[in-house]
Amino acid sequence: MNLRNIAIIAHVDHGKTTLVDKILHATKVFRDNQDTGELIMDSNDLERERGITIFSKNAAVTYNDIKINVIDTPGHADFGGEVERVLKMADGVILLVDAFEGPMPQTRFVLQKALALGLKPIVVINKVDKPNCRPDEVHDAVFDLFFHLDATEEQLDFPTYYGSGKNGWFNDSLTEIDNINPLLDGIIKYVPAPQIHHGTLQMQITSLDYSSFLGRIAIGKIARGSIKENQQVALVQADGSVKKIRVKELYVFEGMGKKKVAEVHAGDLCAVVGIEDFNIGDTIADVENPEALPVISVDEPTMNMLFGINNSPFYGKDGKFVTSRHLRDRLTKEMEKNLALRVEESEGGESFLVYGRGILHLGVLIETMRREGYELTVGQPQVLVKTIDGKKYEPYETLVVDVPEEFASKVIDLVTRRKGEMLIMETKGEMQHLEFDIPSRGLIGLRTQMLTATTGEAVMAHRFNDYQPWKGTIPGRNNGVLISKNQGKTTGYSIDKLQDRGTFFVDPGEEVYAGQILAENIKPGDLIVNATEEKKLTNHRASGSDDATRIAPKTLLTLEECMEYIQHDECIEVTPNFIRMRKVILDEIERNRQAKKMAAEA
Repeated sequence: MNLRNIAIIAHVDHGKTTLVDKILHATKVFRDNQDTGELIMDSNDLERERGITIFSKNAAVTYNDIKINVIDTPGHADFGGEVERVLKMADGVILLVDAFEGPMPQTRFVLQKALALGLKPIVVINKVDKPNCRPDEVHDAVFDLFFHLDATEEQLDFPTYYGSGKNGWFNDSLTEIDNINPLLDGIIKYVPAPQIHHGTLQMQITSLDYSSFLGRIAIGKIARGSIKENQQVALVQADGSVKKIRVKELYVFEGMGKKKVAEVHAGDLCAVVGIEDFNIGDTIADVENPEALPVISVDEPTMNMLFGINNSPFYGKDGKFVTSRHLRDRLTKEMEKNLALRVEESEGGESFLVYGRGILHLGVLIETMRREGYELTVGQPQVLVKTIDGKKYEPYETLVVDVPEEFASKVIDLVTRRKGEMLIMETKGEMQHLEFDIPSRGLIGLRTQMLTATTGEAVMAHRFNDYQPWKGTIPGRNNGVLISKNQGKTTGYSIDKLQDRGTFFVDPGEEVYAGQILAENIKPGDLIVNATEEKKLTNHRASGSDDATRIAPKTLLTLEECMEYIQHDECIEVTPNFIRMRKVILDEIERNRQAKKMAAEA
């Protein structure tokens, strides 16, 4: 059968999406004079802004009359749920490794999943044009990694290709050429054609698409049999229930899009239109003899956040979806396609506990919602604690930091203060490579501090390891905040007088309300300030005596930085145009009363 299904896996920024670009260009998916830009597969706005892949996507190319289905996957641990399910569609994987950095924590995570599914690996060592890269050492490190992950003899005998995605060449040796044909030949030679099992239809839904014209579209790989247009099939759900449905339309992937067909045979990936109420992991099977495939298992979430309705004085001014019903419907819809996400409703129905893989995973969800016009408040991220044999256990992660030598001591100091333990310290060129075992709690808020301490030079990566006994309290933010005393517009006159008290998050002329966080205090402890006082006018005026011009610009925090910054009694108000930090209890007297009550209980 002239068909190959291959997924591309790697750590963040090792060049997966660039490689897909080169495959699309090499197989003439586009006209020669067509301007396609770079990172073609990162089609989502958020992906383009952040320069990362968040959702896995498919493309299909034809090379030497053989069709290759290519699946691009995300590299961040937070989107592991995406990778775990799409690997089910592949028969082989291309493992991309940076020729300087070598295998990173995320490489280990995705490779483990691929090997467990018995996929045939091809190793590509990318970026060999980088200064002080070390392709041979990296090749040995990859082999060791395969060995540690209990790869079979066949998987250990992997082919290796070298090249530079950016410069558009890949070869089976370090000799530079002007195309990527050796790699495409390798895919056809080493990746097995899909195994064909004879029997009735079986197809697992591993991904879903949505079209405003066609509704929900189920995507998956046909494991056996074939599926036809207008055929009556059975949908076997995770709980064992079976529904009879009819296939309206069938599509296979071609280039960047889809092509309508009448029939699809086993081994190919296809998109099925006309199925309602399905979930990822359900099986489309024969009507007479419905047999389900094993359900996709996804690793547990490690972090949760409280999502609630926006109850600030500026409620409803900015967004169009503001009620708890809107919030509930949106989160339910998200759970259908985001496998690693879980949602629990609180008793009042006003707020929801949302469980995810990490701050980035939850941050992308909040950012997507605010762009769709939702208003909500989100609380401080909390890690999930388990009780095993009456003892408290918390999630631990492996943290890898690459940093110039002069900053290594600062990094070690920062991580050990957050209860991290150093496992490995080695020199790679001019960089120090450090590995730590650290509680997940210690990672919240670490990135900002780390980048400040190393003047932005540190490269951090982490992945969930296991649950270990609770390590005790981890110090939070040292400084307090300045809180607004009343509602109104901030004035340059007031901010100027308060500048020596802290670093401001607002500019003059912004609307604020009582209880909103305006600035970071230079000392521990919170302070209530009036930033809306206007300058009293007198009949004396001297040119240039107005001090408002000397105000330092405000500190801009991204959504993830706000999530790492807030403490347990604070939350973030997220609306389509504003991100504001505030106290959970806005009224000062009520806040003090609550604090005394908590202290008495403690």
